[in-house]
Amino acid sequence: MGKSSGAAPGSRDWTQIYAIYGLEQWQTILFLLFHAVLFTILSLLYLTYFDFITLFFHRLLPIGSARFAAGFTGSVTALSALCLFFASAHFLHSSLPLHYDVVQRMVNSVNDWSTVKHALDLGCGRGILLNAVATQMKKEGSSGRVVGLDRSKMTSLSSTLRTAKIEGVGEYVTCREGDPRRLPFGDGYFDVVVSAVFVHTVGKEYGHRTVEASAERMRVVGEMVRVLKPGGVGVVWDLLHVPEYVRRLQELKMEDIRVSERVTAFMVSSHIVSFRKPSQHVVGPGEVRLDWRC
Repeated sequence: MGKSSGAAPGSRDWTQIYAIYGLEQWQTILFLLFHAVLFTILSLLYLTYFDFITLFFHRLLPIGSARFAAGFTGSVTALSALCLFFASAHFLHSSLPLHYDVVQRMVNSVNDWSTVKHALDLGCGRGILLNAVATQMKKEGSSGRVVGLDRSKMTSLSSTLRTAKIEGVGEYVTCREGDPRRLPFGDGYFDVVVSAVFVHTVGKEYGHRTVEASAERMRVVGEMVRVLKPGGVGVVWDLLHVPEYVRRLQELKMEDIRVSERVTAFMVSSHIVSFRKPSQHVVGPGEVRLDWRC
C-alpha cells in the first residue's frame, strides 16, 4: 500500500503498521504490563517465601486455615498476573493488527469507490481508516478526496497528514479539526461517511451509560446521516453502543442497515454497522419529513 511498502494490504504485519502509525492506547498497555510484572514478582515471592507467609497467616487465622489462605492468596496473585498479561496483549492486538484488519473490511463494505467524490472519516485519529479509504479511491481511479475530521489539535492532524504521505495518498487526504456533534459541512455533501472506534467516546464526560452521553452519541449519528448525500453509504465500527446506533438509524429511515458479527476489541464487544441513506424520503399520510439534525 502506498509508498511505505510494496506489499498488498492484507499482507502487512503489525510491525509495518506500527512503524507508520505508532501505538494507540499505549498508556493503558503500559499500565497493564506494569501491574502484570508487579503481580508476577509477588507470585514469585509467595512461592519463594511460602513458609514465612504461612507463619504470618498463623497469627491471623486458625492453624488449619493458614496454609490454605496463603496458597489461595498466592494462586490469585499468579492468576491476576496472567490476566493482566492477556489484557495487555489483547489491547496491543486491538490497537494494531485487529484495527487494520477491520478497517479493510469497512472499506470493502462500499461497492464502488471509483464514483466517490467526497468521503469523510469521522474521528480520523492516527489515520489508519483515513488512509485505507484514500488508498482504495486511488486504486479504483477516483478523482475524489477524503476528509479526516478529529477533535485533536492541528499538531496531531499534521501527524495524520504525514502518515498519508508515507502511504502515498497525500494528494487524496485533507484533515481538519471539528466537533462531531456539529459537523462543519453542508447537508448531503459526502458520498461516504466512515468512523472507526470513535463515536463511543463522544459524551464520555457524562459517563458511558448515562442518558446525556447517549443523547450526545445520537447527535453524532444524526450528523453523519445529515452530511450524507441521498444514496450515500455510512460505515461505523464501534464498541458497546452499536444497538443504540441501529435504533437511531432505523428511526431516521435508513436503508440496508447491516450489522456484522461480534468482534472483540479492547476487551469488549464491537460490531461494524453499514447503512445507506434513501435516495429520496417519501412522506406518507400523517408522517413528518425527517430532520437529520435531531
